Amino acid sequence: MANYPETERRLHAREFVLKEATIIAGAVRIGCSVRNQHEQGAELRVAADTEIPERFLLEVPADDMTYRALVRWRRNDRIGVALYSNAPRG
Repeated sequence: MANYPETERRLHAREFVLKEATIIAGAVRIGCSVRNQHEQGAELRVAADTEIPERFLLEVPADDMTYRALVRWRRNDRIGVALYSNAPRG
């Protein structure tokens, strides 16, 4: 059996970044970092035992933006999210 590289399934190339961010779910605020990002998604890093809701706001001060986010996958301390719209900063 040949050893082929894993096929890239993303539709958009991700830009590798390191930005501090905050997951906001109601009154709960959870610090995290953005490890890679494109206009429709991102990979976040949080403590592996942190409970993260399926939908939340992601505040990214470096972008001067707050995004609406939906969890697509989770592996240990990594979370893949879809960024499906911008939310007003408040």
